Amino acid sequence: MNDGGGRQFGPLGTTLVIIPTFNEAENIKAIVGRVRASVPAAHVLIADDNSPDGTGKLADELTVEDDQVHVLHRKGKEGLGAAYLAGFRWGLEHGYGVLVEMDADGSHQPEELPRLLTALKGADLVLGSRWVPGGRVVNWPKSREFISRGGSLYSRVMLDVPIRDVTGGYRAFRRETLEGLGLGEVSSQGYCFQVDLARRAVKAGYHVVEVPITFVERELGDSKMSRDILVEALWRVTTWGVGERADRIRGRRKG
Repeated sequence: MNDGGGRQFGPLGTTLVIIPTFNEAENIKAIVGRVRASVPAAHVLIADDNSPDGTGKLADELTVEDDQVHVLHRKGKEGLGAAYLAGFRWGLEHGYGVLVEMDADGSHQPEELPRLLTALKGADLVLGSRWVPGGRVVNWPKSREFISRGGSLYSRVMLDVPIRDVTGGYRAFRRETLEGLGLGEVSSQGYCFQVDLARRAVKAGYHVVEVPITFVERELGDSKMSRDILVEALWRVTTWGVGERADRIRGRRKG
């Protein structure tokens, strides 16, 4: 976690909570309602990947009931990273000062969002962390906890980033941070997308803070985690880590 160097941070501006969806008809109304109750001033953007279960239609109904809810209809399922990148672009184009990543299934509790936003007053990026003191997971099998903890540890060591929960997806960014991360160069998905943004933020010198959260396993709908996502994460993290080490070695030789 960077210490911020004693610098002053500007006002936050309006918050946009981006919620990517694919087949989340059972969850979308409840999660949007909880966000609006927890942070009434925040706006919500539902980025739906043309869900065949009718999630997009339900999202449209929410926009009629609440003018602080918006929908971004996408052509099809292109992955978590692509959905967030589209949501970031939409939010930046519409002038939001804070952009939040949040899952649709309730695993990221909206009631904890005020604490992330409070921490963002003195940071460039705030991560909701399961693996710092006070953080925890609920209803996870030990095997999944082992994979998640191991993935964060491997990423932290390989990429030399001082973040305990590198793969977590509950995050609050200042718009200036996103604008400085080179989003046009990001092509990774899933776990790997989260690792990629975290490493970019650290390497760019942004002040990154981790806030403990309670991660609750979804009760409704199906998890989007897959073997392909895990394999991509392992391959990309290894490639980035080896590449960065090679660059440092070449730099020392030239020096």
